[in-house]
Amino acid sequence: MMFIPKTRRLLFAAAALITLNKPAMAATPPDDNLKPAYIMEVMHRVADWQLNAWSTNGFNHPEVDWTNAACYTGIYALGNMPGNEKYLKPMVKIGEDLKWNTGKRRFMADDYCIGQLYAQLYMNYKDAKMIAAWKTQADSIIAKPHNESLEWKNGIANREWAWCDALFMGPTALAYLSKATGDTKYLDCATKLWWKTTDYLYNPAEQLYFRDQSFFGKKEQNGKPVFWSRGNGWVLAGLVRVMENMPANYPDRTRFEELYKNMAAKVASLQQPDGSWHASLLDPGSYDIKETSGTGFYCYALLWGMNHKLLDDKKYWPVVKKAWSALTSSVHADGMLGNVQPIGASPDKVTDGSTEVYGPGAFLLAGVQLHEYVTAHPQVYRTKHQK
Repeated sequence: MMFIPKTRRLLFAAAALITLNKPAMAATPPDDNLKPAYIMEVMHRVADWQLNAWSTNGFNHPEVDWTNAACYTGIYALGNMPGNEKYLKPMVKIGEDLKWNTGKRRFMADDYCIGQLYAQLYMNYKDAKMIAAWKTQADSIIAKPHNESLEWKNGIANREWAWCDALFMGPTALAYLSKATGDTKYLDCATKLWWKTTDYLYNPAEQLYFRDQSFFGKKEQNGKPVFWSRGNGWVLAGLVRVMENMPANYPDRTRFEELYKNMAAKVASLQQPDGSWHASLLDPGSYDIKETSGTGFYCYALLWGMNHKLLDDKKYWPVVKKAWSALTSSVHADGMLGNVQPIGASPDKVTDGSTEVYGPGAFLLAGVQLHEYVTAHPQVYRTKHQK
């Protein structure tokens, strides 16, 4: 267990509304989980559980690690909502503890995933130290030739975005820095490298990404290619987070939107009757249980498209409504999100008791987008008796 100083424990405790001693909640009636008050309550419960877990037990992974960085994206999104500013405080404290540095592997996307948090916090507080180190590192990244093959060998992941997860870690950090600084060179690099990875790992016939080159030709038990749910969730969530920082007239904007719409349609077609996406997209029967990290990222990305008028509400609302139900039914009474597949690189088993920090991150990203959507479309949760 990692030791956490008393002042640090108090900070997290102040940020968290501790819910561990609350009695189990009754099942939420259908559609009640779409009401803004419920969405906010369950987001608080999930975020508070995670903050309390860090405060009580320490970090299971280094604070700078990609696992935690993915969680920070969701906590930041919640904290950026009016009235929820207290959730930003522990994010600032983490940055201060890390002296606003990224991980040790300077060209490994996992190690600079946290750069997106730094850039977002900078846009809130305008404190130059928050992005100074990340900006210097980003300059060194864009100065590289990036001319190696993405074949999965020779430690290529330390130098290139050679695995699909990297599309949530790397281009997002550069894209948020581009918005924070107003310098498009960071977005230009993110765009160039996005398409390099896509040209190598994207399967146009299936409209999905292989996890990395080692999965070319691999088959599931039913004979279908291996397309990992969370892997493609990383991609789709990364895609919208890049577009979020892309000007409307950006040269490649249309190309990104086309990729997004194609992936969104494919992903929606693979949703399971329980509202989730199982660990294997094309062989859900071999992993016959809902998986909430991939589901959370899909729910987030589809809602983002609806909120930004890129997806048709009538087509996608039933999809995200079922996905949100699958997600909220996996939240334990104390706020722990279950059914999160452990760290891995391919489809694997999952249980109601399994959780990891990126799961709550995805859940909170989805919840924030859902709250925005239902607030703008109150008819989706009001009954005929409510006005």
